[in-house]
Amino acid sequence: MNSSFEFLDYLIFSLYAFIILGVGLWVSRTKDGKEKSAEDYFLASKSLPWWAIGSSLIAANISAEQFIGMSGSGFALGLAIASYEWMAAITLIIVGKYFLPIFIEKGLYTIPEFVEKRFSSNLKTILAVFWIGLYVFVNLASVMYLGGLALETIIGVDMIYAVIGLALFAAAYSLYGGLSAVAWTDIIQVIFLVLGGLVTTYLALNTVSQGEGVIEGFKHIYNAAPDRFEMILDKNNPEYKNLPGIGVLIGGLWVANLYYWGFNQYIIQRTLAAKSLKESQKGILFAAGLKLIIPLVVVIPGIAAYVIVNDPELLASLGKNGMLNMPAEGKADKAYPWLMQFLPVGLKGLAFAALAAAIVSSLASMLNSTSTIFTMDIYKQLINKEADDKKTVKVGRLSAAIALSIGATMAPLLGGIDQAFQFIQEYTGIVSPGILAVFLLGLFWRKTTNKAAIWGALSSIPIAMFLKIGAKGWLDGTSLESIFPVLPWMDQMGLTALLTMAVIIFVSLRENNGADDEKGIDLTKGIFKTTPSFNIGAFATMIILTVIYSLLW
Repeated sequence: MNSSFEFLDYLIFSLYAFIILGVGLWVSRTKDGKEKSAEDYFLASKSLPWWAIGSSLIAANISAEQFIGMSGSGFALGLAIASYEWMAAITLIIVGKYFLPIFIEKGLYTIPEFVEKRFSSNLKTILAVFWIGLYVFVNLASVMYLGGLALETIIGVDMIYAVIGLALFAAAYSLYGGLSAVAWTDIIQVIFLVLGGLVTTYLALNTVSQGEGVIEGFKHIYNAAPDRFEMILDKNNPEYKNLPGIGVLIGGLWVANLYYWGFNQYIIQRTLAAKSLKESQKGILFAAGLKLIIPLVVVIPGIAAYVIVNDPELLASLGKNGMLNMPAEGKADKAYPWLMQFLPVGLKGLAFAALAAAIVSSLASMLNSTSTIFTMDIYKQLINKEADDKKTVKVGRLSAAIALSIGATMAPLLGGIDQAFQFIQEYTGIVSPGILAVFLLGLFWRKTTNKAAIWGALSSIPIAMFLKIGAKGWLDGTSLESIFPVLPWMDQMGLTALLTMAVIIFVSLRENNGADDEKGIDLTKGIFKTTPSFNIGAFATMIILTVIYSLLW
């Protein structure tokens, strides 16, 4: 097989790029020369239908972090990494039923805006600065790095030029059109993402079965690597430190998922742009359904690559190209780009378009959310309170461009990270427990005070860091070793969240002597009522996941 791109591959990829740019610029246009308002630019005029919301949620979520990073984790540890995706489906249902009614009722632009209404402007500013830093230095940089790694591996483009190309592509329509351009192009991105991903999965399984089809290929990888199909890892598994057994289902992964899907600006912003609450909830349910199939697209190829690499006969069937850029222990993130080398002409272009769609859609989403938070929560609140819509939109575009430039500069510096998906999750987990604790108690416990929330947010960092230091073995041989046992990082997240909640509850009760806070949210009767269709879809999702975990326990 030939690993190089041919004319048809370039044609298909060019067609994808033309469609995305064309649609993005078309939906970005303004009628009669009218300037975009802040609501137009940042919330797509609050006009998104459910299918656009669901598609955009998945497109924003699935990036190189999943295609490259999660496939790498599939190679290294197996299907257990799919818990992130499958448990996310349940998390989305929880967010749709219990979080969105409150957010939409308050007419929010941003998550920090909720913090101001519930607590104070000081806490809002603290969290806004944190989120901007996280998006720019971690999220944008890591997505561009992993995307650049893929381009470097697949078509031989130097990392720096790949990063610049991805940045310019995302900027071409998102900076001008705002959320409307991002959300509507995401519909097309998801189509390419799923179809292209399934093509790669098909090829990988068909290669494993030596041309006998997907079913036989799946049987082969299951029989060849049964340890890669264990959803709940035991303590003897070397990857237990990343996915600590039953703790995945009842512990720290809930912290990661609830924080990401419930209080992450570049995710929740799509739901805030819905026509109505019901429309937003339908979009959430649609995204949950799509989440059920994502592991087929991003994890199974990684397992197939593991089987091929460890089977001399299968590896030999790939010829000399099979030895190029081959994944291995310590280089697991090469699994997906390596597989793409062996796609036939035409399909290689489609799969590459799928990967580009995942990267570019996430970049565009992160850019839009970064600019939204900076413009609405920092610029308009602290720098220029009198800014009109024209000025606000201009600042939004400028801040997005600056954020993109910084992220592109940082991206090449992330080289050498193996299992990038796990790395990103672990270090995001230092701050997410504290923020989750603040939001959950702020939403559902009326006694939570502003002072307690600030104490909780600030104390969560040293708590998380101390637990992480213990887990790294830095306390071995000291008197603290027995008091703070070594814990997997996911368990650290769960414990940090619980301890932070304890701090918030303690300070709140002391400050108000058990009375409700004046800014506590009044959860009126019927606020969490959902439609019969939502309830049926939610139950169906949970039944499917129960069956999956029962079979693969």
